Amino acid sequence: MWLQVSLLCLSCLTQAQQAEDRASLRRSNDHTGRCHYSFTVPSPEESSCSGGSMKPEMDGVSSRLTLLEALVSRLLAGEDGGAGTGERANGEEGVREAYSQVTRERNQLQQDKERLSRQVQELQRRLAELSQEAETLSQRPCQQTHTSGAKQRENRPASDPAYDLGNGAYQEMKAEVTEVPASQLIPEGSPNFTGCGELQSVGDPVLHKKADSITGKYGVWLQDPEPQGPNYNNKTVWRIDTVGKDVRQIFAYEDMDQLSQGFPMKVLVLPEPMESTGATMYRGSLYYQRKRSRSLIRYDLTSERLASRLELPHAGFHGQHPYSWGGYTDIDLAADEQGLWAIYSTNKAKGAIVISKLDPESLEVKRSWETNIRKNTVANAFIVCGRLYTVGSYTAPNTTINYVFDTATGMGRAVSVPFKNKYRYNSMVDYNHAQRKLFAWDNFHMVTYDIRLGKASNSSS
Repeated sequence: MWLQVSLLCLSCLTQAQQAEDRASLRRSNDHTGRCHYSFTVPSPEESSCSGGSMKPEMDGVSSRLTLLEALVSRLLAGEDGGAGTGERANGEEGVREAYSQVTRERNQLQQDKERLSRQVQELQRRLAELSQEAETLSQRPCQQTHTSGAKQRENRPASDPAYDLGNGAYQEMKAEVTEVPASQLIPEGSPNFTGCGELQSVGDPVLHKKADSITGKYGVWLQDPEPQGPNYNNKTVWRIDTVGKDVRQIFAYEDMDQLSQGFPMKVLVLPEPMESTGATMYRGSLYYQRKRSRSLIRYDLTSERLASRLELPHAGFHGQHPYSWGGYTDIDLAADEQGLWAIYSTNKAKGAIVISKLDPESLEVKRSWETNIRKNTVANAFIVCGRLYTVGSYTAPNTTINYVFDTATGMGRAVSVPFKNKYRYNSMVDYNHAQRKLFAWDNFHMVTYDIRLGKASNSSS
């Protein structure tokens, strides 16, 4: 294109200087194949070329070519400028399109915001209407009829459908309410009986967890019937494996589900080692017998500290007066609706079971009772509503609760309430009065029993 323009401009200049001159253009390849363009302009003065006379013409041609090169350079500069302008124009067009897109999206978001605001206002309006209606209903007096209702009928309009017996709309009803003692509504001995009474029956054992190591053949597992403090509640499960020379660990589980999965949420370490399976849980504390001693310990679960410590006077320990299965079960602690208890024996009692009511804070003995059943003849014992119950066997799959002693009367007697040792080595039985269940540890198995209470018998011996 540059060559064509150069030729054009040269032709224009030649015509401008000498209109009558005639030029010719020729296009041909040289011996290497390269294309060459050549043009011829006849001299206006010479009919033939001479060596000395060609210089003026060549100088003129050279000057004209220089002029043409300058013109072509200016032309190319103009084209480059046009290209840059086009690129800038394209860039500006892209920015304008992006800005338009952002503007459209912003307008859409603004519309969505306004729509949501209207919905919120509508919901608030409906909530206010419902609140006002609820307040109106709460202030409306109840219509009650205590006698014949004649006065109310006189104050009602005759068109009130409540008094039109032929109208199927509705009829006013009236009722008389009489207070009845709860004991008459729920018979003693029924499953829903919630008062204190004598044990009527024990349900089948329900399995919650099986210990997976030899240290779990015997043990203690409990739930606090009256939990204290913010850290634990009545769903928290406590477990102690009691096989070992130095029993100190307490495993805490969030609930029964976590116990069944086997992963405790916390492990506490007792300041003094524990003896056997006689521990109990009550009002945020673990109560247990220190190893090889008659000392009782109250361990506060919230502060994780020893809160009280006191010797149980004259109590046998470390195999002097155990249950029939052994296991150094000389002192068995229990809790029921009436408080904290100790089940043990002394040399003075000659092996018969002694029951002592304990102060839950200081562990001091408040009162004691001596029974007429020997401790080493029964497999285990627990207290419900101030009554001691003993289990006949720890291995027989079908045994009985064979004795009851009532601390309210100071009298005991034989009973026969069926009891099952499903796994045939029951080493711990403890009562939870909040759930009205027995917790037991039967040969690695942690089980519970539902119980039913009823009216106490008057016979005693």
